[in-house]
Amino acid sequence: MLTSDALNMWTQFLEYIEEKCSSAEFENWIAPIKLAESDSGRTVLHVPNIFVQEYLIDNYKRDLCAFFPSDSHGEPAIDFVIVAPHHAEVVITKPDETTNEKANDDIPQQISLNAFYKFENFIEGPSNQFVKSAAMGVATRPGRSYNPLFIHGGVGLGKTHLLHAIGHEIGKNHKKLRMQCITTEAFINDIVDNLRNKSIDRLKRYYRSLDVLLVDDIQFLQNRLNFEEEFCNTFESLINQNKQIVIASDKPPGQLKLSERMIARMEWGLVANIGVPDLETRVAILQHKAEQKGIRLPSPIAFYIAEHIFNNVRQLEGALNRLSAYTKLMGLEVTEEVVEKSLGELFQCSPNQKVTVDNILRCVSTLFDVSVKDLKKTTRARSVAFPRQVAMYLAKELINDSLMKLASAFGGKTHSTLIHAWKKISGQLEKDETLRRQIQMAKRNLET
Repeated sequence: MLTSDALNMWTQFLEYIEEKCSSAEFENWIAPIKLAESDSGRTVLHVPNIFVQEYLIDNYKRDLCAFFPSDSHGEPAIDFVIVAPHHAEVVITKPDETTNEKANDDIPQQISLNAFYKFENFIEGPSNQFVKSAAMGVATRPGRSYNPLFIHGGVGLGKTHLLHAIGHEIGKNHKKLRMQCITTEAFINDIVDNLRNKSIDRLKRYYRSLDVLLVDDIQFLQNRLNFEEEFCNTFESLINQNKQIVIASDKPPGQLKLSERMIARMEWGLVANIGVPDLETRVAILQHKAEQKGIRLPSPIAFYIAEHIFNNVRQLEGALNRLSAYTKLMGLEVTEEVVEKSLGELFQCSPNQKVTVDNILRCVSTLFDVSVKDLKKTTRARSVAFPRQVAMYLAKELINDSLMKLASAFGGKTHSTLIHAWKKISGQLEKDETLRRQIQMAKRNLET
């Protein structure tokens, strides 16, 4: 039974601890603990996992004894029960709108957004500053700026985070807007289910009555012509009504195997790239996530991890989770030796030198006996145009930077010119053995 004395003690303990620790530590380690009813006379606490239990005892055992009775061994008279936490998602239910009753009939009116994917939890750096600003602009003025917004970048760099952050912001500040955040796979499943139930018209009305449509992983629409056509029709319907669309993909529109019509639609608005975070941003991400999890991560250790894991943010978070579990279970402090032992297999080898457009131009000029100056000019003579296309292909393959920035390094070319060159050389490599050897030679020279 939950007595008033036990409740008062627990409330006073929480107030005391909240003043003693950081807000992130409290939210991640203390707030999930719940006081439960008990018939034994001992205090019963529900915890989400063994780590929270150990964290509480290791760090606040003396405080627990001060607030709660102790047993004969001087230990706090507390029993712990592990109760699985709810899935870390927030469900936003959109208000009913009588004007759209027919469109909403039998269609689920809720979306799921990850509770942690908000703008305040997105660490900004040179590689993502522009795209974050664009996402915040869309969230502030949906349908009136950057429409559609197309976000692309490699795996684990924060595309889904930004997509959900837009959803959270719109859900908070534009409550009357009808919004849906969905993966491409879920969109396809919706169509299949409604075709089976002979309710496809209602599904079409639902999607085309939205004010905001957030779509993740659009690359999974490739080679699915019927579904692509339905998405394209929905896309055009919403755009024609000035409704906001945000799309996330691992590739820019021009590199997706979709129809020209679909690619053109997605390039109407703003195409923004998320690049690989630099060292300082990776360190900031590690320290931010360590604080959220209540982990003490010294700055030198954060730099050491960030120097060896650099491909994406998801790998950084996975490394931090592994390090936390390892040190907790083994009872160790976080040191460079412990990091090396627990994370060594995750560490990556960095190339000896950073590949730049200037390096590529010099390499290609030597390979094809043409001057760097000519490669930057606008001449269309094949003796210069072809090596220039090879240089653009190498830049696209070896440098993780925005297409606009890469293209501008070639004498102010546009990103569409660079994509055209990349496609042409990619196609020619399949049938030209000489060119394939030249490209391989160039890559070896650039990456060593």
